[in-house]
Order: sequence, then C-alpha cells, then structure tokens
Amino acid sequence: MTRSAGLPDGLLVSVRSVEEAVEAVAGGAAIVDVKEPSRGPLGCATEELAAAIVAAVDARVPCTLACGELADGHGAIAAHVQRVAAVTIGSRPGIAAVKAGPAGLDAAAWREAFRRLASGVPPGVELVAVAYADFQAAGSPAPADLIAAAAESAAATLLIDTFDKQGAGLYQLAGGPAVGGWVSMAREAGLSVALAGRLTAAEIGAATASGARIVGVRSAACDGGRMGRVQRRNVGQLVGTLQEARGHPGHATPGVSP
Repeated sequence: MTRSAGLPDGLLVSVRSVEEAVEAVAGGAAIVDVKEPSRGPLGCATEELAAAIVAAVDARVPCTLACGELADGHGAIAAHVQRVAAVTIGSRPGIAAVKAGPAGLDAAAWREAFRRLASGVPPGVELVAVAYADFQAAGSPAPADLIAAAAESAAATLLIDTFDKQGAGLYQLAGGPAVGGWVSMAREAGLSVALAGRLTAAEIGAATASGARIVGVRSAACDGGRMGRVQRRNVGQLVGTLQEARGHPGHATPGVSP
C-alpha cells in the first residue's frame, strides 16, 4: 500500500518557459514540471521564471520544481523553493512537489540531505525521492538501495530517471525487466512511482504496465528534442497514448485544436 502522495496520476511535462507551460496545459498534461534542461537532468530554473510559470498555470494543474542535486546543498534548495512559494502563494495548488537528485551522495549522505530538505520546504509541498538508473555515472546509490533509503525516509513518491541526458533513455539503458523490478520494489515499499528518462511514446505502455502512476517527458513533448520546444499537439498525442495504455481510449484531450 502506498503512502499518501499529493501528485495526480498522468503525464508530467517538463517545461522551461511560460509559453511551454501554456502548451503543456492545453495539451492535457496532468502535471507541469519547471526545469531548465541546460543545467543538468534536474536543472533548476531561476526563481523569477519558476514563479512566472506557476502563476501562468494558475492552479489548472499542479506544478513541480526541479531543483538540481541534493549535493548542491539542502539549505540553498529550500531557500529557493521558499522564495518561489512566497510569490506564488495565491496560485493553488501552486507548487505541489519538488525534487533534487542523489548525484555524488552515498546512501547515508542521501538520507541526511533528504531529511534536512524535507524539513525545509514549505508545508504542503512534497519532496520526491529520485533514483538514477545510470547511478554509476551519477555517483549515486543504485536504485534498489535508493528505494530502501526512500522508504526509510518516509518519502511518498519515487522518481526513477536517468542522469546522463545525452546517453540512452531509461528503457534502453536498464531494460524493461530491471525497470519493472524497481517499480515493483518501490510499490511494495509503499512508494508511488514516476518514470522518466527520455521516454518515447512507444514506451508509455510499458511504463504504465509496470505500475508507474506518473510518466514524465520532455523530449517526446518537444519539436526538436530535449532542447527544443514543447508543443500541445505532441502533449495531446502522448496523453492519448497514456490513456489508451490505461484502458481509456475514448479520452478527449482538452485544449487541442483539430
């Protein structure tokens, strides 16, 4: 049984501008994730831009913030989230969750950094645990070890992602059986699971069948790849694929013009 997580099921789309956020919402994204992809796998956007995106979304869907790596310092990350939250206080649900990666930390250091950051984010904001499939490149705990640490740290949601965004995607890197095994392990530990890492439309079915509640994309939602631009037609197609994989082929994607 999973702990209570505030994030809805569905497609998470990472955006780097107000315009992209508008496209993601119009395409039917369940979650808008604020990220600056030029700054790493969980690149942190500026406070001004993050606040502008949250305000533009205007509570139509929850927003999450990518905040770099825990090794960057829990105090600096917490201060960033607090400042963004302070200027978006009227935008509800506003910031639903934040995430910071485990690169450069062993399991013990991750537990301590996660605990400190969890106590530093504003009330009502969920801190998502992150595991990297290419943990050797990240210098982070293996996914199985991170899952165990996350369960002990009272996390509600685990994101399984890739660190090297120039390398293979999640399923090419780890393979379906390994990804499915991690999802099962996390769910058995009481965690809700999100999958990301250069996922393609063709892999959404596998991600959904594995038991992941949230499927995160950027490249697949963009024209021009990860550093391109999110387009509502791409988001709408991905939402439709996700709904079909979940047995709801009649889903109508909101905001998508014919």
